[in-house]
Amino acid sequence: MKIDHNSTTSATNGGDTTICRTIEVAVFDRRDLSPPPVVASPSPVVGDELNLIPPLNFAMVDNGIFRSGFPDSANFAFLQTLGLRSIICLCPEPYPEATTEFLKDGGIRLYQFGIEGYKEPFVNIPEDTIREALKVVLDAKNHPVLIHCKRGKHRTGCLVGCLRKLQKWCLSSIFDEYQRFAAAKARVSDQRFMELFDVSTLKHMPMSFSCSKRKGGEFLDPFLRQKE
Repeated sequence: MKIDHNSTTSATNGGDTTICRTIEVAVFDRRDLSPPPVVASPSPVVGDELNLIPPLNFAMVDNGIFRSGFPDSANFAFLQTLGLRSIICLCPEPYPEATTEFLKDGGIRLYQFGIEGYKEPFVNIPEDTIREALKVVLDAKNHPVLIHCKRGKHRTGCLVGCLRKLQKWCLSSIFDEYQRFAAAKARVSDQRFMELFDVSTLKHMPMSFSCSKRKGGEFLDPFLRQKE
């Protein structure tokens, strides 16, 4: 673009003064209107936070207590962020070697309570095993702790449901939480087990959980509080 300047001139004619103002004329060169060259943006750098993959059906149960399906090597980086002290496995199968090494390297203790993953109508949930697993959950020295089975639905759901009874949740809230994870595969036998589970022998154990009461006396779990 070029700019031509005209100077100001003045003339006097019989006492009258004529003023000519400066006019700036912009002359555009069409070549200047061509778009600037496109510069390729550098490829985004993938940060470590994008590699944090939680296990299937992972969720927080309460302060220092988590639940999920069976973790694998893709979940190790995520599990490291939890600072786990313990893992409760409700599957009877031997723990994978890679996962065992991960626990060893992280100083994480494994509590394995083998419960067979039967399908209805042959579901048999051993009450004594659930009771022993609950004792581990209730011991704050084991926190943070991760509870898991194969898919984090039935066996894990029963253990968490029995924990909710200790926290004085009403049955409708316990079943709602169970069904949220079990979805279409919710089992009547699991819900019946939770309903009949006797928590009286565990009431003497100390609990330091964050459960709080809703209006009307219903307890609300931390997972739901995060959504509200």
